[in-house]
Amino acid sequence: MSQEFSVFNPPKRTLMGPGPSDVSPAVLNALSKPTLGHLDPQFVSLMDDVKSLLQYAFKTKNTLTMPISAPGSAGMEACLANLVEPGDKVIVCQNGVFGGRMYQNVIRCGGEAVLVEDPWGEQTKLDKLASALKAHPDAKIVAFVHAETSTGVMNDAQALCQLAREHGCLTLVDAVTSLAGSELRVDEWGIDAIYSGSQKCLSCVPGLSPISFSEAAIEKIKGRKTPVQSWFLDMDLVMGYWGKGAQRAYHHTAPVNSIYALYESLRLVHQEGLENAWNRHQQNHIKLKEGLASIGLTLAVDEAYCLPQLNAVTIPEGVDDKVVRSALLNDFNLEIGAGLGQFAGKVWRIGLMGHTSNEDNVNYCINALKTVLERG
Repeated sequence: MSQEFSVFNPPKRTLMGPGPSDVSPAVLNALSKPTLGHLDPQFVSLMDDVKSLLQYAFKTKNTLTMPISAPGSAGMEACLANLVEPGDKVIVCQNGVFGGRMYQNVIRCGGEAVLVEDPWGEQTKLDKLASALKAHPDAKIVAFVHAETSTGVMNDAQALCQLAREHGCLTLVDAVTSLAGSELRVDEWGIDAIYSGSQKCLSCVPGLSPISFSEAAIEKIKGRKTPVQSWFLDMDLVMGYWGKGAQRAYHHTAPVNSIYALYESLRLVHQEGLENAWNRHQQNHIKLKEGLASIGLTLAVDEAYCLPQLNAVTIPEGVDDKVVRSALLNDFNLEIGAGLGQFAGKVWRIGLMGHTSNEDNVNYCINALKTVLERG
């Protein structure tokens, strides 16, 4: 007997976890527009606009700027697989989960990974990186996470990049949670390779990873002695599709409607103004911190380097993490995130990213948390 399947109607949640964030109606509407062929001249024209808007969001003039047709993890692999050859020494800074993923990717690419570790919940220390660079003068790349989503820590990308440049290293940066949510200046800070995700502060649907490579990074890629181990993520091949003006070489079928959505989300960032978006995230973070304090909750990270768009909140002693998050989801249609790794069971991760970052959501989250915690 054949099984009957009903139409799926997802509940309307308020997404205040580590991602995805709420998607604006305008972006959802863009998804529903008629699908074009991935080589249609109208779509090719849109690709050029997406590239320009990504250059605006990254604050870069890099020619090689585009969205990878896959989530942020693929953006990470694209950067590492193209820049790291077997035997290359790469210094990886880790102070949370996602620095660890960079480390694992270096190894999978055949590189020699040198780990610079700092405690979870603290910044990457400049003196530790300086010591590693002096101890490994043959290092070619310094890789680090700008906004560590697992801990709510903002690393000092500008200072880390300056230190790497002083030692002749390329820089590779994870900006999955920082793009469009915190100050980020690719060209001014000297970032050579960077990747992000569509579903965080851009408030687009999940599934795309904006990336950008500097001219120095492109030279490194062109000078490779071995092929990039991933055919799908080989920049020389992908740029035949994304970087050849009107004459595009077929590489893969782009997720056309998702690109529509990314364009709309980037257009909204441009309309608001990038600096205004950075400020909005910071102001709503301050409101959230004040609201949390009013119900006896504190942030787990020093305010000096606390991420405004991803807030790690200390779980009070005796409070069951899962019970609270379940009650928020079931009773308030409100999603907040659990801690990862060393922070599992110790923090909640409350996101204020993109379309989600507004005063109404801050108040809703505080009131919902207050209600659930008072239940005991």
